[in-house]
Amino acid sequence: MALHPEASNESHVIIDSTAQEKHITYPTDGKLAIKMIHALHKIAKREGIALRRTYLKEIKEHRITLRFFRHPKKKHKARSAMKRLRTIAGIVMRDMQRSFTLEQIAFYAEQFSLYTKVLLQKRSDKDKIYSLHEPHIYAMAKGKDHKSYEFGVKASVVTTYTHGIVVGAVAHESNEHDSKTLKAVLTHASTHRHTPIQRATCDRGYRGIKEVNTTHICIPGIHLKRDTKEEKEHKRKQFRRRAAIEPTIGHLKHDHRMARNYLKGFIGDQINLLMAACAWNLKKWMNLFIHALFLAKDYRQMMVSIGYMKLYWSVWIWLGLTQRESRL
Repeated sequence: MALHPEASNESHVIIDSTAQEKHITYPTDGKLAIKMIHALHKIAKREGIALRRTYLKEIKEHRITLRFFRHPKKKHKARSAMKRLRTIAGIVMRDMQRSFTLEQIAFYAEQFSLYTKVLLQKRSDKDKIYSLHEPHIYAMAKGKDHKSYEFGVKASVVTTYTHGIVVGAVAHESNEHDSKTLKAVLTHASTHRHTPIQRATCDRGYRGIKEVNTTHICIPGIHLKRDTKEEKEHKRKQFRRRAAIEPTIGHLKHDHRMARNYLKGFIGDQINLLMAACAWNLKKWMNLFIHALFLAKDYRQMMVSIGYMKLYWSVWIWLGLTQRESRL
């Protein structure tokens, strides 16, 4: 925000939401059960508990069976293997609990509660667990042909209408409707601004809300009969400009590491999103700086700037060659 003091205080903004995926494997019940059993084995080894049976050979056979669970002739066998893996996880967990002391029961209570929830969850349940080490993530269906579901958290991004500066970025802990995320993201966008946001342009996914605090929400719709030709043209240009946030989100994902988040927990989701937004604003500032440096109106000033850059690169190359010769 401090890099773009004037451009970031526009009264008109654009808002859109996207999915920030977490660095996890594609979740299936078989994978979760196998990971749970291996985690229980590690706990037993750490605490010095001798299990009655480890089921390692049987788990390996079931893992191979699950590889072909989509084949029409092998679905029944894969379903039986998945059911058996859940049973094994329950057996190992109860075997360990019988050998635990009161202190160990209290220490592993939260972890075992998570494992129990994973074992009891069904396909049609809500608030399912998709990862043992990232239990807060949820599934989002964005209607993409190449990717039916994305697993992570929803992220809202706010950019200025004219200059495209990112002034707000919020990660949402629950999978809410887009219209319910407006209050949080507009509050965050207004934190470091000197002027209030008067108007926000959104897509049709934000239908259901017309105003948040003092901000008017503009959503594309059919033309009204009372609209004049100028008003219709103004709305058309406004909602065409709304699409400018889509490539911004694409750059945030593929150029600034928002496509896959490697940081732990929900606070890691927030940090990763904010750092991507900061990197975008810094990149825009650097582009403006380079443009002003090399495209100055004064020809003499431009030549001096180029001379300084040549001198800098000459010194840099000379230092590199000197260090290379010293190593040789």
